[in-house]
Amino acid sequence: MSRPSGLPMVVRDPALPTSVQIVEVGPRDGLQNEATTIAPDVKLEFIDRLGAAGLRVVEATSFVNPRWVPQLADAAEVFPAIRQRPGVRYPVLVPNERGLDGAMSAGANEIAVFASATDTFARRNLASTLDGQFEMFAPVVRRARAEGLRVRGYLSMCYGDPWEGAVPPDQVVAAGRRLFDLGVDELSLGDTIGVATAAQVTALLELFGRNGFGPERLAVHFHDTYGQALANTLSAMRSGVRIVDASAGGLGGCPFAGSATGNLATEDLVWMLDGLGIEHGIDLSRLVQTSSWMADHLGRPSPSAVVRALAGSAGADRSEPAKGQ
Repeated sequence: MSRPSGLPMVVRDPALPTSVQIVEVGPRDGLQNEATTIAPDVKLEFIDRLGAAGLRVVEATSFVNPRWVPQLADAAEVFPAIRQRPGVRYPVLVPNERGLDGAMSAGANEIAVFASATDTFARRNLASTLDGQFEMFAPVVRRARAEGLRVRGYLSMCYGDPWEGAVPPDQVVAAGRRLFDLGVDELSLGDTIGVATAAQVTALLELFGRNGFGPERLAVHFHDTYGQALANTLSAMRSGVRIVDASAGGLGGCPFAGSATGNLATEDLVWMLDGLGIEHGIDLSRLVQTSSWMADHLGRPSPSAVVRALAGSAGADRSEPAKGQ
């Protein structure tokens, strides 16, 4: 596996997991808030390049009402056209039964539902209430499980809400429990506006553990609004979490929470994991090439510090598609 020059020195910490699974959310969460319309063929190449770089879970798109997220209005066109690589999973986001119908018609075999830990965000993001959202998800999860689909749950606003302020941890755990009770296989805890700090992350994960939900059932999803995403991820890994969401090049933001900036950059995460000697399976050079290529399509530099540092030394090719492995 090729690597760019200037790799970090490896210092293994036995308190950390030996491997981490990265859930790449760039094609969905990364692109959903982009004002520039991205053509379907560019999205397809982006997804393919990510698979070629070693990502084994690539969240491909979202089957939502186009009025909510115009950037992903082409989901029914894009998903069936993906060149699905062996060993790579391509989950999609669905908000309701209509979204599930669209996802299944397109051939998806893995979905995610997205809930809020706060009432205000549930109203703004889902046109529902804190309680009502679970009633909406119940038939979605039930039908998906009956059809043999894997179901992930996202929980937004786990640390802070721009309208309600700090979110009580007990409230977050209660909302997470309701998603598990519906039947989700895995729960991703989202710091949607990027306000979490490391000790806060540890405390919330410990509370989930005391309520019977260990780190093997949890993932983390951090935004880097205040530059804390990597520190928070390290804290989560020290608590035993082995599934981390990230977005190639640090793309992303929530269209329903204006203070939410980009996701944790996959390249920044990979650099940290390399320094810790933690297995992840990603070819960093290829990933940097991919994010540099996408940055050109978006017309601005990548916000990822590692992409900026390595793009030149990696000899980023921004025109040629990634070749098969």
